[in-house]
Amino acid sequence: MRTVYLGTSDFAAAVLERLAASPHRPALVVTRPDRPAGRGRRMQAPPVASAARALALDVFQPDDVNEEGARARIAAVAPDVVVVCAFGALLKEPLLSQHELLNVHPSLLPRWRGAAPIERALMAGDEETGVAIMRVTAGLDSGPVCLLEREPILSEDTFGTLSARLAALGGALLVRALDERPGFEEQDESAVTYAEKVTAEDRILDPARPAIELERVVRALTPHIGARLGLPDGLYLGVWGAQRAAPVEREPGTLGNEGGRLLLSCANGTALELLTVQPAGKRPMPAADYLRGHSL
Repeated sequence: MRTVYLGTSDFAAAVLERLAASPHRPALVVTRPDRPAGRGRRMQAPPVASAARALALDVFQPDDVNEEGARARIAAVAPDVVVVCAFGALLKEPLLSQHELLNVHPSLLPRWRGAAPIERALMAGDEETGVAIMRVTAGLDSGPVCLLEREPILSEDTFGTLSARLAALGGALLVRALDERPGFEEQDESAVTYAEKVTAEDRILDPARPAIELERVVRALTPHIGARLGLPDGLYLGVWGAQRAAPVEREPGTLGNEGGRLLLSCANGTALELLTVQPAGKRPMPAADYLRGHSL
């Protein structure tokens, strides 16, 4: 089947690699323009662009995929299906009506429609998630679903480990959908939840909440975004690894050295052990190294 692929993120790059190894290898890969990134603000290609070039696929990076020129470039390929995965831009008419569009979405739709389904599933303490293959419509991830498969969320899962498994699952499901062309079923609108984009506020570890909730935040934001803990001096301590600890008798918000372990007192007498932290302006380090240079 002749395909065009629209994607941007690391997750989308992994799905692209699986699709390229199938009989449905894309004739064209469309992704976002290069952007400045890092402290040096150097121009950096999206992960999908890099993956596509490594696979010797034709790459197209329009400023707006909905513009006439971009639509003409896609139409020139004459695709049977346009595949969308974590593209990061809204698709509009007439593009929506010009082609059959299939989306690879990492959640158990209709749960967690939107921009951050993996992070929100982890933050919410969901026991499972999955991948859905759906038809793209004008609504936000609201189109009918043709395939859906579940994936358990393990107690030690971070965004990194869970997204890797979901990308592998998504690639396999996409190829199956293109091979078998299963029928579609409408989503249950009464069961919809939304996965809003992660904000700066979402990153803050609030010790007024129980430790189990803060541990979920850390896992959901590792290794790509990172959680943050406000310090008394007004700076923030980045947190890249944490786990629940035995209760401690301290006021919530107290950061203490308990036998060489960095513990944050939280609500209801609970405690969170910070395992990997990042002081302002420095690289991530084990909590033990941080304690050697700081008196608490």
